[in-house]
Amino acid sequence: MAGNPIRLVLSDIDGTILPKGQRVVSDRIMASMRACIEAGVHVGPASGRNLNGVLPAFGGSRELCATAMVTNGMQVYIDGELVHEMHLDPSQLEEVVRFCERHEGCGLICFVGPRVKVVRGTLEGLLASFPSYGDIADVTGELPSEPVVKANVFTPTDPAETAGLFEAIKREVPGMDYSMPMAGFLNMTPKGWNKGAAIDVMCERLGIGLDEVCVFGDANNDVEMLSHVPCSVAVGNASEDAKAAAAHVIGRCEDDAVADVLDVIATGAVPFA
Repeated sequence: MAGNPIRLVLSDIDGTILPKGQRVVSDRIMASMRACIEAGVHVGPASGRNLNGVLPAFGGSRELCATAMVTNGMQVYIDGELVHEMHLDPSQLEEVVRFCERHEGCGLICFVGPRVKVVRGTLEGLLASFPSYGDIADVTGELPSEPVVKANVFTPTDPAETAGLFEAIKREVPGMDYSMPMAGFLNMTPKGWNKGAAIDVMCERLGIGLDEVCVFGDANNDVEMLSHVPCSVAVGNASEDAKAAAAHVIGRCEDDAVADVLDVIATGAVPFA
């Protein structure tokens, strides 16, 4: 693939550069990211996590998260500055609350600052789906009055149950878009907004084209991003949908396969040329 040198690199975290069971990406991944930054390339995470959730995965390094697309594209940072933020429609969140009340075992969380508010469902149910939220979760039973950037529906972690809930919420609450990054968890974004749309915002701010962007992912919430960018890369352990959406498939997350491509980008060469 001939083309322009890459000037913006965005990578999903969980399952793409952070293997399951690990809390911090490898030294090799961080070194390759720093090499890109030193070469003048903007590089950072593209994650469903918010910024507070992203930082620990990079050992707290703000340098490696200064450019970031987080909360599934709802927040965009460039050089440490928040340049774009979307909010979820309160009336749509009310619909999701009613949806959770109709579906046994289903819960809703909203993120407010560093805390996770359990609006519907139980703390035990949330921790079964996402144990790491235990230290920051509060059961409120009410939607926050503040604007909500990130919210998730959680359910028991059986993949078939999650898939059924995914189809049900798309049918019953059609005013938002949803993605299923993992069993037991659903993301939600405003209709038509996703990681791909956020990349357009970043390109405009940086004055670059999509052909100067490289993205990495592994899950179904990466599909829009992978299908949006010509130089898109799925890791070998990615879902079949993510692999189908990507232009290239490389080695596995646990083998630091993304670092191999980052090292090429840091030299100014075009990967996969």
